[in-house]
Amino acid sequence: MEDHIRFDAEACALLLLDQRKLPLVEETFTCRTVEDVIYALQTMVVRGAPAIGVTAAYGCRIALKQALAAGAYWTNELGRLLGLLAQARPTAVNLAWAVNEMRGAASGVADPRELGDVWLALARKIHADDIAMNRAMGRFGGELLADGDTVMTHCNAGALATAGYGTALGVIRGAVDMGKRISVIANETRPFLQGARLTAYELHKDGIPVTVACDNACSLLMKRGLVQKVVVGADRIVANGDVANKIGTSGVAILARHYGIPFYVAAPSSTFDLATPEGSLIPIEDRTPLEVTHVGATQITPDGVPVFNYAFDVTDHSLITGIITERGVLSPPYTSSIAEIIGQERRP
Repeated sequence: MEDHIRFDAEACALLLLDQRKLPLVEETFTCRTVEDVIYALQTMVVRGAPAIGVTAAYGCRIALKQALAAGAYWTNELGRLLGLLAQARPTAVNLAWAVNEMRGAASGVADPRELGDVWLALARKIHADDIAMNRAMGRFGGELLADGDTVMTHCNAGALATAGYGTALGVIRGAVDMGKRISVIANETRPFLQGARLTAYELHKDGIPVTVACDNACSLLMKRGLVQKVVVGADRIVANGDVANKIGTSGVAILARHYGIPFYVAAPSSTFDLATPEGSLIPIEDRTPLEVTHVGATQITPDGVPVFNYAFDVTDHSLITGIITERGVLSPPYTSSIAEIIGQERRP
């Protein structure tokens, strides 16, 4: 699945598979303005850290076209639009990373037509590179899974959360590509149900055995020996190895440690935030209460009762068996392995 993010260069429009409608309806959401892109990001038409980064890269190209309507002041308008885009969602570091990559490529390019070509080429490269990185992660991570394993995953870290193939699901696909028999338990991932709706949708289409489980069934399933490995994605990994991922991930990691089950995180190098020393400093998105108070159009909580709807939590590095990247599997102590592998990659 690599066609859920498409860019129409002639129309300068971004075409996204609307993940809010899955698994029952496959519908395209079209972004023609930066406001459209921000709406798509904030309402989860598109979600998942790598996919957010790819979307933001194409969003910069849309921002350029939109800014040119300001005439002689187009550069000021472009800066404003890029600032709005970079702040659309706070937790997934790939968003700001992609915008900064595009800004860096604009250095010394004064002609807007040339800049448009440069940015479209870079956005397409970011798109293609993400797929290649996911496939590399799949090869590294696939080696960690044994024939016959049942893998638990939390949220959707598959093709839909990336440019294609997936991070956590890429590891599962990598093991399957090696000829291993792998089955998956997809935690439903309340309240947006990314596991039940999206992970199950992807794996079922691929013919990989998948069973959906209630989030609060994790302990029972692990205690009964039904889970051999846990593999999740990440929205941000900081310098000491703490990981921000979908709310509930930390609890799954704590249970995995209690039952002696290896817990792996799969993420590309663009998801690492070396400027943030530890996880308590990661901004955690607080989303609309409607995702908790309603299922679709049906209200399920009493009027006037407040809710918590934090979208992410932080898993302590001490609970993580290994971090799977496109450059290999990082092992504890993460402060040194991240600095050595990811930090070295970013040095000029």
